[in-house]
Amino acid sequence: MVDLDGVVIVPRPGGWAADLEADLGLSATDLQAHFFTPHWEDVVLGRAGLHERLAPVLAKIAPRLTSEQLAAYWFDKDAQLDMALLDDLAAVRARGIEIHLATVQEHLRADHLWTTLGLRERFDAMHYSAALGAKKSDPTFYAAVEARTGFSPGQLILIDDTASNVEAACAAGWGGLRWTGKARLLDLLPL
Repeated sequence: MVDLDGVVIVPRPGGWAADLEADLGLSATDLQAHFFTPHWEDVVLGRAGLHERLAPVLAKIAPRLTSEQLAAYWFDKDAQLDMALLDDLAAVRARGIEIHLATVQEHLRADHLWTTLGLRERFDAMHYSAALGAKKSDPTFYAAVEARTGFSPGQLILIDDTASNVEAACAAGWGGLRWTGKARLLDLLPL
């Protein structure tokens, strides 16, 4: 199981919203305060839709900008793939080992990454928070992935850049590998 943001998706310097104000006239601070802080938990856990929560916020803080425009900007700016890692994962997959994504995403970005960026061609499945109703900090996430895949905890390993996610995976009985991007995956995995 491989994380997306910070692992497969290379972090953009300053984050996806680094040029938001210059490009779209929207303050990243305002977006954080009015959208992400009060609404993101519901969106990322699948309890509310992205546009359902984002559109009314933008009507107040950036009325010339639609939620569809902002989402397209965000998804485009936050989509640089780590091709060296993807090549290593393809080599692992070529050995007959299933490679899945395990990530905290809302539905629309998950679909964009899976379909538009073509990750469905490189992975066997994607398991994400909005579809599972739980984040990787919640043991429910790991149990749901096990149920969906049929793999037992001892057959699974999470590759993630966040230490607490690796710790949560290990607490669920999975293996865990903290990804720093400083070494090749094939040198880190016991294959």
